[in-house]
Amino acid sequence: MTSLARVLADAGGLPSGWETAFETVDRAVFVPDRVWVWDGTSGYTLADRNATGDHGRDAWNRAAHGADVLVTQWDDGHHTGDEPGDTPTSSASAPAAVARMLDDLDITGGENVLEVGTGTGYTAALLAARGCRVTTIEVDAELADQARKNLARAGYPDVVVIAGDGARGHPAGGPYDRVHVTAAVRATPPAWLEQTRPGGLIVMPWGTYYTGSDWTTVLTVHDSRHASGPFTDPVAFMKIRDQRRRWSGTTFPDDWMDNARQSKPDIEIADITGALYEPVEFVIGLHVPGCIPARVVDPDGVNLWLYGADTGDGESIAVAAFGDGYTPQAVQAGPRDLWTEVQSAYHRWNDAGKPAVDRFGLTVTASGDVRVEQRPWYETPDRELPFRH
Repeated sequence: MTSLARVLADAGGLPSGWETAFETVDRAVFVPDRVWVWDGTSGYTLADRNATGDHGRDAWNRAAHGADVLVTQWDDGHHTGDEPGDTPTSSASAPAAVARMLDDLDITGGENVLEVGTGTGYTAALLAARGCRVTTIEVDAELADQARKNLARAGYPDVVVIAGDGARGHPAGGPYDRVHVTAAVRATPPAWLEQTRPGGLIVMPWGTYYTGSDWTTVLTVHDSRHASGPFTDPVAFMKIRDQRRRWSGTTFPDDWMDNARQSKPDIEIADITGALYEPVEFVIGLHVPGCIPARVVDPDGVNLWLYGADTGDGESIAVAAFGDGYTPQAVQAGPRDLWTEVQSAYHRWNDAGKPAVDRFGLTVTASGDVRVEQRPWYETPDRELPFRH
């Protein structure tokens, strides 16, 4: 057993049926010569296969044969130099996360798989090693070309690598038994439903604009317009490029706060913010669609800003201020009372006993070529949450 397969097996993270694939496919074949490795404390450091010194070949070997996520591209390829860029935009995913998502695909061998987000090509090789017919799509043409070379060098030249927009799928290769998505999704593209056979699965990292965290979502496709399924595990993947979270560039009137509606929070900031994969923020996002938060700490306390995009009635904004020595205050303006929505969502979750995320799920309904309705639910698809997006 290879060292990586052994590490996964020892940690209980090597799913049944995938042993041979993880033993056969050498991750190092797919790792580029320059990668950035999280140092465990403060940031990323470069490991360069062709360099000497502390961050040279030995560091690269440890990274390539290790079990950590490796950043392989910054800033959509516009980054140069040895220091990290501003935003990681492609990576060699952590093998443990790869293994969990592959397990959710429920592969038995021989399935026709569409992969969205080729990256280095490593996961496509694992699928091919399991006996799947694989079509994989990468939005970055240079990354797609390199992945194609990696796959051929590793012995998987039959994997079809497409340079293009993964949200459009690849109808020529369908219908698919499985759609495996390696970029985080905020709105499920209708093409994935249309190109998956009834009874097939879509496995994707899904989340809301309220939090950067995602959960693997396993959708069973009922027909070309409908799919539904639960959230399973927390994951961290880079967002599909046109679905990245953005704060509005709108400049609000200087006096917007003077005319805003006032409210007194009955919860603490610690109630609704926490560790990245604590359920509270994810569940709030399920209840409060289209809301982007920004947590700002200053010497006087913490302000939670909330922005809601224009949905036809105008933009909404709110801020709740918390600090020692004064009573929390909230003000909100626009057609939505965003702070009230967030606070109410917390109370619903808290009153239900703070259920874990895997007790929730998602139903997706496509209408036309671009529009989707996503309806979160609790415990069963019949118990939809009050808000939709």
